[in-house]
Amino acid sequence: MSSEELQDTNTEERFEFKKEESAALRSDKGLTEEVVRLISEDKDEPEWMLDRRLRALEHWQNMPMPTDWPGQPDLTELDVEEIVPYIRPDVDKREGADSWDDLPEDIQDTFEKLGIPEAERKALSGVGAQYESEVVYQNMQEQWEEKGVVFCNMDEAVREHEDLVKEHFMTSCVPPSDNKFAALHGAVWSGGSFVYVPEDVTVEMPVQAYFRMNSEGMGQFEHTLIIAEKGSEVHYIEGCSAPKYGSHNLHSGGVEVFVGEDAHVQYSTVQNWSKNTFNLNTKRALVEKGGRMEWVSGSMGSKVTMLYPCSILKGRGASANHISIAFAGEGQNIDTGAKVYHNAPRTNSTIESKSISKDGGRTNYRGLVQISDGASNSSTSVECDALMFDNESTSDTMPYMEIDESKVDVAHEATVGKIGDEDVFYLQSRGLDDDDAKQMIVSGFIEPITEELPIEYAVELNRLIELEMEGSLG
Repeated sequence: MSSEELQDTNTEERFEFKKEESAALRSDKGLTEEVVRLISEDKDEPEWMLDRRLRALEHWQNMPMPTDWPGQPDLTELDVEEIVPYIRPDVDKREGADSWDDLPEDIQDTFEKLGIPEAERKALSGVGAQYESEVVYQNMQEQWEEKGVVFCNMDEAVREHEDLVKEHFMTSCVPPSDNKFAALHGAVWSGGSFVYVPEDVTVEMPVQAYFRMNSEGMGQFEHTLIIAEKGSEVHYIEGCSAPKYGSHNLHSGGVEVFVGEDAHVQYSTVQNWSKNTFNLNTKRALVEKGGRMEWVSGSMGSKVTMLYPCSILKGRGASANHISIAFAGEGQNIDTGAKVYHNAPRTNSTIESKSISKDGGRTNYRGLVQISDGASNSSTSVECDALMFDNESTSDTMPYMEIDESKVDVAHEATVGKIGDEDVFYLQSRGLDDDDAKQMIVSGFIEPITEELPIEYAVELNRLIELEMEGSLG
């Protein structure tokens, strides 16, 4: 076997392998008050968190499923009553593990195949690893802890940083009343990351969390809360995967980012959920004066994805940059985009969306830019590019702009096209075969995404796209 074939095999194995479920606690299916109370009791949560869960449950029960969006993905196959919302793996439920050697062998093997220990040694300031519903490992380099940086799992944050969590958790950023799946998330959330960066501290290397769903028919509902104080800077990377099963899985995470005055946060996601997974997330950032928020998203896997990271530019001179790539193959509907609210003067935003569809897959950019009255001298630029491999695939662009201020600069551009025969022929004349020529064209197409990631993750993203083009991932 050649080294290239071996690399293909290793990359496929990293995401497609399965482990037999070994759970210390498994809730019943469906979303009931009994399940919500079980989760809260198992975590030994304070009363205020249980109260918030129960209020979120009420919102879930009273809100209709989204059905009236133009061209929205079909959610009729998703039956939340058949989803297991909470599975605690067989590890210490309060502390997790301090080293890889302390993890059970099956979980340790899972994350070793996913490359997490290697990435921690080479490129990261800290790592969190979630398996099923719980974070099983969390670690951060001492040099950042000494500067007051906090990187821990959300369960620990509720215990050890209760005041900060109580102030920020699903209050002003993503309240449960925001949408149906935010309410679902608020009721049964489990795991996720808490990041706190003190004033004027720059975390020079990324921190990463990796989320793995291993069990069939489960839901994963991790919550990520990032608080970057004035003048601070941090880059958070999120990776996700799940093996393919015969029944549906559900991922409905929640992300809340608070970007302080003149602070800078980059949130990067590389998602490779299996094609039986519904991926329905809510991600939002509140950006203060002079702050900068960057969202970098790569969505390859899932049966259905509905993901629209949002930036609310609250303070004068705040800015946001949204870069995303979506890949849809046979049977996939990847509906992604961005939302930006300009609520102060001299705010600016850029949105760059790239999508690729083949074998009848469907991609869609769905975006909203709102510039409020009084947000003078603000600017926004939206660019959407779609690349299709065949006549069966579809790609749509649905931008929506609400401009209530006259002194602004607004630009929008969209292109849709197929891979040109002339481009492929030119590359073949230089010695490349058909597949390699198309791969080179796609690599150039997604370069704006990969150049924003650390080299290890850029390479991984390119390999995932290549395997998707070959139909090798399931």
